[in-house]
Parts: sequence; C-alpha cells; structure tokens
Amino acid sequence: MFERVSPKKSWEGLAGSILLSLTTAYFFARFFPQTPANVWYTMAILVVIFGTLGDLVESLFKRSINIKDSGSILPGHGGVLDRFDGLFIAAPIVYTYLLLFL
Repeated sequence: MFERVSPKKSWEGLAGSILLSLTTAYFFARFFPQTPANVWYTMAILVVIFGTLGDLVESLFKRSINIKDSGSILPGHGGVLDRFDGLFIAAPIVYTYLLLFL
C-alpha cells in the first residue's frame, strides 16, 4: 500500500481484512439480531479502515525516528505498541459511531 511507510502492507491484505471483517459482521448480525445488520457491517468497515490507518501512522512514527521495534517485551512482534496500534484509532471511532447512530 504505502511501501515507504510499511513495506509489508498490501492492497490484497486490506481486501482480505475487509472480507474477513464483513464475514464476521454477518455472523454477529445473525447471532445478535437486536442490533441491526447494517450497524455490524458499518462497524466492520470502520475497524478495517481506521485500524489500518492506526497501523500505518504508528509505522510512520517509527520510521521517522529510525527504530524498528517500539519495545522489547514481545520479541519479534515489534513491541507492545504494534499489537494495539490499530485499536488506538479504531476504538474511539467505533465508539463515537455507536453513540451517534445507535
């Protein structure tokens, strides 16, 4: 996607994450019918978009200060921050969406 920022991210990976999240949203809509299906699908798309954005932003920060890993607690995983970078942006967006539209 943005090779300069994060060379291992691909458009195919984004498409796969959209497909997987929409499939998951479908099953959530089936098992939790009290929440409309369109809400589940919208949340899935928001998580993919803003989760990917959070990951790219965190990768850009790391590249700008020339570090590979944000910590050493989880060796080989880029640090703890790499495990939660997408969540830091996606969670407030989804929460705001639910407050406004549900």
